Amino acid sequence: MPSDEADTGDISQIETLQDALDKATAQAEPPARRRHGGRAGNVRGKGAVITQLPWTAPVNSDRPTEPLGEEGVAAVHNGAMRILEEIGIEFLHPDALEILKKAGCIVNGQNVRMERDLVMEMVARAPSSFTITPRNPARTITIGGNHMVFGNVSSPPNCSDLDRGRRPGDRESYRDFIKLTQYFNCIHFAGGYPVEPVDIHPSVRHLDCLFDKLVLTDKVVHAYSLGKERVEDVMEMVRIAGRLTHEEFDATPHMYTNINSSSPLKHDYPMLDGAMRLARRGQPTIVTPFTLAGAMAPVTIAGAVTQSVAEALAAIVLIELINPGCPVGMGTFTSNVDMKTGAPAFGTPEYMRATQVSGQMARFYKLPLRASNACAANSPDAQAAWESAFSLWAAVSAGVNMVYHAAGWLEGGLCASYEKFVMDCETLQQMMVYMRPVTAGEDDVAVEAVREVGPNGHFFGASHTQRRYETAFYSPFLSDWSNYENWRDRGSVETPERANRIWKRILEEFEAPPIDADVADELAAFVERRKREGGAPTDF
Repeated sequence: MPSDEADTGDISQIETLQDALDKATAQAEPPARRRHGGRAGNVRGKGAVITQLPWTAPVNSDRPTEPLGEEGVAAVHNGAMRILEEIGIEFLHPDALEILKKAGCIVNGQNVRMERDLVMEMVARAPSSFTITPRNPARTITIGGNHMVFGNVSSPPNCSDLDRGRRPGDRESYRDFIKLTQYFNCIHFAGGYPVEPVDIHPSVRHLDCLFDKLVLTDKVVHAYSLGKERVEDVMEMVRIAGRLTHEEFDATPHMYTNINSSSPLKHDYPMLDGAMRLARRGQPTIVTPFTLAGAMAPVTIAGAVTQSVAEALAAIVLIELINPGCPVGMGTFTSNVDMKTGAPAFGTPEYMRATQVSGQMARFYKLPLRASNACAANSPDAQAAWESAFSLWAAVSAGVNMVYHAAGWLEGGLCASYEKFVMDCETLQQMMVYMRPVTAGEDDVAVEAVREVGPNGHFFGASHTQRRYETAFYSPFLSDWSNYENWRDRGSVETPERANRIWKRILEEFEAPPIDADVADELAAFVERRKREGGAPTDF
């Protein structure tokens, strides 16, 4: 074991290096000449609350982790095909049943069985990647290939922060999270409602929510597949916001939906209806089975993924029959349950492996893959941090293209946390920097810098360091890298409290992205007209 003297020597060396760093910094460029902004390409505009990375979508060039060999991939594929051929999937939509029957599927009531040749023919029609262009073309995102994009937490009924505690969602909180979604450059698309605003009647909720989303953000938006009116209204509002003709809207993706199968082995009416409506207009659908191993799917990882693949491909077949070449994605939400309580668990070793295996299957079918940043923690604590870190690492190592719930998720999706949103964005930025390519040119290998410093010097004052020090390393906006004494003297502020201060300042200083007044007026007029017409039918 190292001796106490050795430890003391290490501390002394650190102090000596700190002195050298202070001296080298003092000898660097005068403050007035330094490049404005932070290290690692961070940008901080006038009045900005934090220094953050510029808007960019990362490209993940690493080789993905592949738990299965070729035989394992073939076994999962064959299992999925056997489910589709021998057991079948229930489609609870008469139009879907008619389309599938005409294509040669065996339809028995609502159960549909399909031959693997048909499945593979239809899946081959889907593009391996596609773009989605929102009202601001500068925010266009690519889904597929090595591209990776992150979206906000979506659909929890509750929200929480350190000041007000846990509470049902309302429109004010919904708008807060939309503003955070717009503010952070590491969030690339505005998914579903980051918290359900239960103070808006369900019949018109989608109208107010999409109006807020389209005005307060200029990023890609999502439509819930929950009835004809909601889907059609959202498509029209996105068309208006983009100043598009109907032909222009139909020609290329401008929004998307996500549908979940009702595992095991069922696709329900509203989800199918929404997917079919978007397919007819060339808008993408992400098909994401929600398969919890041990509850809604087999208890084994391979069995749960096999079922998930079968459920996803079944809906993709339907979409490609409706509109050959329509962009689609395969989603994975395969995790496990706590077998003692039945509660869903996330960020688990099984969740990580299931995501990686799903990545193998998506590449086998040449389909983009969606996953999630999920955790089961009930507060923005250490458990929330490690489960989300594991979930994100699973997505990165699996080659996932689209990460849902990337910021703000708590309680297995039942709560959106203001502090967790900020904490997750710190982690997202670090993942984005991690994915940057490592270059190894002559200046990177730095033999001449080693020669300059020699065995008795330090690199703080080296010319190689001075040219690079401002952008060499990632600089966090939330993590506190100060020593214990400085941290203590500043009040011993822990991470959730620091995050609390940041989101408050962001909301105080938030400026909505520009939108032409006539477009905003047309959106408002559409919302008012649809409200007079009753919006969408409900059970209330």
